Amino acid sequence: MEKPTPDAPIREPTDRELVLCLQNGDLGAFDQLVKRYQARLYRVIYGVLLHHEDTNDVLMETFAKAYRNMGRFRIGASFYTWIYRIAVNTAISHRRKFARFRLAGSAGEGDDEERTPEAFVDESAGREALRKIELQELHRELDQALGQLSEAHRAVVTLFDVEGLSHGEIAKILGCSEGTVRSRLFYAHKRLQQLLRNYV
Repeated sequence: MEKPTPDAPIREPTDRELVLCLQNGDLGAFDQLVKRYQARLYRVIYGVLLHHEDTNDVLMETFAKAYRNMGRFRIGASFYTWIYRIAVNTAISHRRKFARFRLAGSAGEGDDEERTPEAFVDESAGREALRKIELQELHRELDQALGQLSEAHRAVVTLFDVEGLSHGEIAKILGCSEGTVRSRLFYAHKRLQQLLRNYV
């Protein structure tokens, strides 16, 4: 008697398949898209806002906009380009809308509790604690440096240096030319090197 073959590994549905399911009324498909993209979009939005609480708000708003406009999404287009564009545009709009309520130089405000090193550390863990403090200090300096760039320049740096997207992919997300992407990256990298010269 022939033994049954083991089940083939379950294949993850593509973005296109999930979008089609959602457009046909399968709400579970949207949950899968959220799980697939929430971490990546969080990084991109935070790269623009530099504020965790605002990032959470904009992330929820991004998915809400995507859901409302899913019926107009053109099958065959790149879903990740589409939702990244929504995320970046929503983050930039949010920052500009609330900029007047923020004091200059307050990038990262609200994150102090999360980043404050422990007041007392075990002596045996002193070296590791010192390393964490140095990394936290570098993180703060990086946030402050990014805060001196425009939203457009921060978006390009985050998409390229954090997300690892190509110039072409970034151009599609931001709706500009690849030359503009390269120009913004060159300026942003040069400016960051100046601002972080004591750390780089």
